[in-house]
Amino acid sequence: MRNAMILCVALIAVTIGVFLQTADHRFINFDDPGYVTENPRVKGGLTGENVAWAFSATAMSNWHPLTWLSHMTDVEMFGLDPRGHHLTNVFFHAASTLLLFFLLAQITGAPWQSLFVAALFALHPLHVESVAWVAERKDVLSGFFWFLTLLLYARYVTRGGTTRYLLALLSFAAGLMAKPMLVTLPVVMLLLDGWPLKRFTWGEAGESATPKSSLAALVKEKIPFFLLATLSSAATIYAQGTGGAISAFDRVPIGLRVENSAVACVKYIGKMFWPADLAMLYPFPGSIPLWQVSGAFLLMAVTTLAVIRFRRRHPYLVTGWFWFLVTLVPVIGIIQVGGQSMADRYTYIPLTGLFIVCAWGGNDILQGWRYRKAILSTLAGLVIAISAISTWGQVGYWRDDITLYRRTLEVTTGNSTIRNNYAGALAERGYTDAAIGEYREVLRIWPYFTRAHNNLGYLLAARGNSAEAIYHHNEVLRLTSDASPSHGNPGRTFDRAAAHLNLGNVYLAQGKEREAVQEYRATLELRPEDDKAHNNLGIAYATNGKFTEAITEFNQALQLNPYNVDAKKNLAISIRKAAALGNK
Repeated sequence: MRNAMILCVALIAVTIGVFLQTADHRFINFDDPGYVTENPRVKGGLTGENVAWAFSATAMSNWHPLTWLSHMTDVEMFGLDPRGHHLTNVFFHAASTLLLFFLLAQITGAPWQSLFVAALFALHPLHVESVAWVAERKDVLSGFFWFLTLLLYARYVTRGGTTRYLLALLSFAAGLMAKPMLVTLPVVMLLLDGWPLKRFTWGEAGESATPKSSLAALVKEKIPFFLLATLSSAATIYAQGTGGAISAFDRVPIGLRVENSAVACVKYIGKMFWPADLAMLYPFPGSIPLWQVSGAFLLMAVTTLAVIRFRRRHPYLVTGWFWFLVTLVPVIGIIQVGGQSMADRYTYIPLTGLFIVCAWGGNDILQGWRYRKAILSTLAGLVIAISAISTWGQVGYWRDDITLYRRTLEVTTGNSTIRNNYAGALAERGYTDAAIGEYREVLRIWPYFTRAHNNLGYLLAARGNSAEAIYHHNEVLRLTSDASPSHGNPGRTFDRAAAHLNLGNVYLAQGKEREAVQEYRATLELRPEDDKAHNNLGIAYATNGKFTEAITEFNQALQLNPYNVDAKKNLAISIRKAAALGNK
């Protein structure tokens, strides 16, 4: 055990070394603005008002107050320097690796297999997205509480005590407030009760070999955990529904979602063994070949039957395999959130189950071999070394958004979402012509992509092409009207509000203040919290000499976002002009 502990410390050092390069990485324009760089609440730090907001907000289509508080704490400590934000992710990932090792070593008494599982968790390329993406703080933070909860639960099981039980429940609640994906953790507790905790064993017919009341007692023991999971699920469905994150059936039919769920499971397993062509976003296919769907369902069914068949001789198969399947349920895509068919970050917790199968299965396969320990040590070292090298390379793609998006576009096709963000990154760096070309390509791929219409219209307006800009913004209003299908656009309200705001800007530039005021008011009807709309409405009022109304709007903008520099300047100018008029 002592040697395993020494190697575990070395593992943490390697893990930090591999991910330390993220300290030189930038924020990206995908979700990082919503979580940190353009979120006025987060940028305001840990004020009483912002803390209260964190517990009530459903921003970014989630209720995860602990994640918001984590980002606010980073801003307090590091400002908007991305280094600190990235290193916080690395810290939680390394801490989770330690907790996983301690958990498995304690409940299995097998430190070497436990170390191998922890190493795969720490250094597998599929986990890069969760660690290298600041917006995925919720992954590493919830992962920390996932393993902490299981460790506390294991100590409760082995030592007893109400305090230990309550600590595990408190840790679980914290994890749910970081990311609701932890709702499956009570089921994993039951799996661990079977193996390795041996609180019950499986009988020949799949029944518990101990009296049914014992298994029922274990379920009853976890009722508080299931209740918290249910409440978190309800809050998540509400947040994602009100935030427009859930894709409509008109773009992704339920049949296609079911087919994709099976294929995605198999692909995750494949990428675990051969993590090539990893992408930030895998677009949802228009259809899936029948052979892939049939093969996926067959493979999953055969594997499940085999696991059940060998449950008594190799009980870790049940725990590992169903850990993988059960923890994927919230993100498998039956209720589709976003436009991805799968995501590397979704494997952050689930792959641990398969790692357990590999660690204990490999040991069993070589049981009785003369040089078993030497072979296992060599193979384990080789796998870990290859994983570390591959992860180092994958982390490098996350250095900035342009590098990341180019890599994603190289390994995927028809990726309108990433191409849209790539165009935005180009525009942000001043490559306007290239950005316009990319937006046109996005709309060729998916003509109903309202976000791309808005972005293209904005750039065209900046180039003075007002007529085409107005066309694209009006196209957004047409596509997001109640009479139009959603076409899979999840952010209908947001995009519609943005179209009104952009139209207002075009009309204001043309000197059409009355039309501009109408558009800004339409924006605020949809998004009363939009400080930019309040500021621009104030400009429109001030242009017409209505300084009292303008001052009201500028003050409202600053109340919503105290960091709106334009609103501060405009307020000062309007106050001076209003005073000058009053003195005449």
